[in-house]
Order: sequence, then structure tokens, then C-alpha cells
Amino acid sequence: MTTHAAAWPYLDPHQSRDHEPTPYELKLARTLEEIFTHDGHELADVVAGLNARQVHTPGGEPWTEDTFRAEMHRLGA
Repeated sequence: MTTHAAAWPYLDPHQSRDHEPTPYELKLARTLEEIFTHDGHELADVVAGLNARQVHTPGGEPWTEDTFRAEMHRLGA
């Protein structure tokens, strides 16, 4: 008897993005991975980690919890 995999649709992890990530988005993603690995997962840890690594907001300012939330919302994260 032949077994077939469930007929689930294939999901591409990038199917919802409408553009290639920008250099800023790639740097932010890499830095967030590093922070989650070494510093913690709490919002205060993330903001402190970004600022300690001098990865600033798109406007060049240091991060706050509010600006981080707003940027994640803008990026659709």
C-alpha cells in the first residue's frame, strides 16, 4: 500500500513579503537574533541590546520601548 503525505498546501516562509529585505531590515533581524540568544527576550532586554550595539531606529535615534513596538508594527512583525 502506498502512503501519501497529507495534501497540505506548501507554505513558503517568505510568501507574505512584498519586497526583498532591505540592508536595514537584515541588520535588524541579525541583531535581534543575537540579542535573543545572548541578552534575553523581554522588551527591555531587546531595547537595551539594540542601543548597546548602536543599531538605531530608521531615524537614527536610540530605541525606546514605544519606538520598537511602532517599528515592529510597521514591519508587520
